Parts: sequence; structure tokens; C-alpha cells
Amino acid sequence: MGSPVRVLAEATPATRDRYVDLLRVASLAAVVLGHWLMAAVTPDGVGNLLAVVPALQPLTWLLQVMPVFFFVGGFAHALSYRSLLRKRPEGSTDSVYAAFLRARLQRLLRPTMVFVLVWGAAALLIQLLGGGGGLTGVTLRLVTQPLWFIGIYLAMVAFTPPLLRLHERYGWGAFAGLAGAAAAVDVLRFAAGVPYVEFLNFAFVWLAVHQLGFLRADGRLGVGPALPALRRPALLAGGGLVAAVALVAFGPYPLSMVGMPGEKVSNMAPPTLALLCHGLWLVGAVELLRAPAARLLARPRAWRTVVAANGVAMTAFLWHLTAMLGVYGAMLALDVPLPEPATAAWWAQTPLRLAFAAALTAVLVAAFRTFERPAAPATPPATATAPGTGSAPLAALGATLCLLGVLGLSMVGFAGLLEGRTALLIAVPVSAPAAVAMTLCGWLLVERAGRGALRGGSQRP
Repeated sequence: MGSPVRVLAEATPATRDRYVDLLRVASLAAVVLGHWLMAAVTPDGVGNLLAVVPALQPLTWLLQVMPVFFFVGGFAHALSYRSLLRKRPEGSTDSVYAAFLRARLQRLLRPTMVFVLVWGAAALLIQLLGGGGGLTGVTLRLVTQPLWFIGIYLAMVAFTPPLLRLHERYGWGAFAGLAGAAAAVDVLRFAAGVPYVEFLNFAFVWLAVHQLGFLRADGRLGVGPALPALRRPALLAGGGLVAAVALVAFGPYPLSMVGMPGEKVSNMAPPTLALLCHGLWLVGAVELLRAPAARLLARPRAWRTVVAANGVAMTAFLWHLTAMLGVYGAMLALDVPLPEPATAAWWAQTPLRLAFAAALTAVLVAAFRTFERPAAPATPPATATAPGTGSAPLAALGATLCLLGVLGLSMVGFAGLLEGRTALLIAVPVSAPAAVAMTLCGWLLVERAGRGALRGGSQRP
């Protein structure tokens, strides 16, 4: 019998879009590499290489690939929800929503909660023993920051059914509506000075990118081997790039497509119209590469590599900052010199640091990868019963708690646990323990609603 990866690869249906799996892995890998490269660690703390060398900021137009991940998410969510609709129990779609949330959140939250609980316990122990200063304290603040991405992704999952209905009714009009709302928010923000309105673009910008995934799922991005079919991706790539360049050159938007320390305006937090245009050009660019990538993925070895990477991608993403900061911590403990960032000595040391960070990430993945494997689905009962009711509101409440908990934890971190450190989440102070509790309670609600939906009736054959 072959390895599990080989078995999975060989069992791949011919209808599966392998390029989407590659994009998922490649986008997360680019984020990991970007974080490792941008970290400018000295004995005094952690800085940002892009702030040290501003001339490197154009690289963020290649390394800021989160829009690609959210685009891929829209594609996958559309297929998943429609599949559940086809198999739904007789009755309303109430139970379908709960089952959809449970299925999509399982693989996302299981490795996330293990990461959170392990780091929470470690942080508490460190601070009880009197630690938490220096690089250790910085680590306790930083390791949770990438969780913002998990929170945004949770929101996309929760909004998939209503936005998919809008897509099915209006097509490109639904995307245009979200993009127009994002533009209106920036006008109100920069031209009219309306306070707090910019935070609406956490929804409008990322959900607009997500909507492009729905269009791809319906074949409406114009992909295909023939030249005429590539016109729409080319227009997306060219138009998005020209618009992003114009907005940065003539508007109030910074050059960097990632957040920079001390900047008054960030393209990321909250997202801006410039970031949406950046996402458009990235989506168009990756769609133009679809045909050659498909030829590559038809090779068994290449496809096995993608299958293996997909099985651990979320675990690697969650733990990559832990590995990077662990390498720097070991260097400080062993009195290995840390050159000034961006000097010749620093660049010469970079390949070695990256290699050790990759090796430590691999160790952490080996330790925690089992939690990324999806749980066995519940089996519906053989006898039919009345359709479940009330499962959708319960699931929606659970997803909301998960979203708020994960976002809160990304903001507050694990530093200052004993002092009750808090951060403002939508004008409400939230501590790390409260954020963890919200996430756990929300996940339990989603699990309960999803299981109840499955028990609500027999499935169609």
C-alpha cells in the first residue's frame, strides 16, 4: 500500500481544479516567506525591514498575496455550499447553513485552537515564573497577530450563502456593488473626514475579492486555453495594476501593500481601495497562469507535492512566526551576533536564518499536523425525522463569537496576562482569556448546530 499522500493524489477526481489547491498553498507560502524576510530583529526588539529600507516596499506588490487566498476561498465555498444544497434534507435550507459552517470551520478552527491553547498555557507559565521581558515579551505579543486572517476568513464563510445568492442574481453586479461600497468608504474617509467609516472596508474589500471566487466557480472570469478567453483575466490584471499605481501615485495611499510601523494610513488595516485594486491585478495574473500550471499539475510528482503541502498548510501558517522568533531567540541565547538589519552581514546571514526557521517549522508541523486533518463527518440517521429548525441562528451566533474571539486575540496577544492587558475590539476592551473563551464557546455552538442539522432529517439519495 502506498503512502497516504500518494493514495490521496491518485484518488483525485478528474473534475477537481488542481490549480486552486496550488494557489492555496502558494499564497500561504508567500505570506510565510514575506514575514520571515521582513522581520528585522535586534537585541532591542523586532522591527520591519521595509521601514529600514523603504526602497524594498514595491516587493509587497508581489508578496502581499492574501487576496489570492480569499479569492480561492470564494471558489471553494461556492462549490461546498452548493454541494450541501443538492444533498439537503427535505425542508428549508436552515440546516444546510449550519452544516456548511460546521464543515468549513472544523479544519480551520481545530489547528487554530490547539495553537491558541498551547501558546496560552506557555504564556501563563512564562509570566508566572517572572518572564515575559525582552524578545520573549515581543514574541507573546506577535505570535497571535496572523490570526486576523483567520477572523476575516471566518466572516467570509459566514457570509457565503447570502452573498452567493446575490452573485447568482446579479453576477458581476454583486462584485461591482461591493467594490463601489469600498470606494465610497474611502471617499467618506479621505475627502469628507467621516470618523470610523474606514472600518467598513474590512468587509467590503475582502468580500469583494471573495466574490471573484464565486465568478470563477461559474466560469465567468473567462479562463480557458483560447486567447479570447483570456481577455477578462488580462483586463483584470492590467486594469487593477493601472488603478493601484494611479491611486498610490496621486491619492492618499502608501506604497506598501502591508502595514508599516508608524504610518498614518495603511493599505491593510483597514483595507483600502488601493488594496482592492491590488487584489484585482493579482487575481487576473494568477488566472493568466492557469494553463501552464495545469500542465505542471498533471505530473504525478508535482500533484503529490501540492497534496502533501495542502495537508499541513494551515498548521505551518499558524506556527511559522513561532519558528522564526525561536530561531532568533536561540541566536541570542547562544550569543550569536545579530547584525544590523539590511547590512551586508545581515543579508549574508539571511539564508541560514531562513533555513533554520523552515526546519523548526517542519518540526512544529510534525508535532501538530494531526489536528489539521478533518474530523470524520457525522452519519445521518437511517430514519427520516422532521427537519431541524433554529440551527442557522445558533450557527450564526457561534460563527460571530468565533470571529470576535479570534480577531480580539490577534489584537491583544498573550503578553500581560497577569496584568489583565486588553485591546479595543469595536470599542469594547477584550482580554486574551475573554477572546479564547469567546472562540471556544462559538466553536461549540457551531458544532452543536451543525450536528443538529445533520440529525434533522434523512438525506436525499
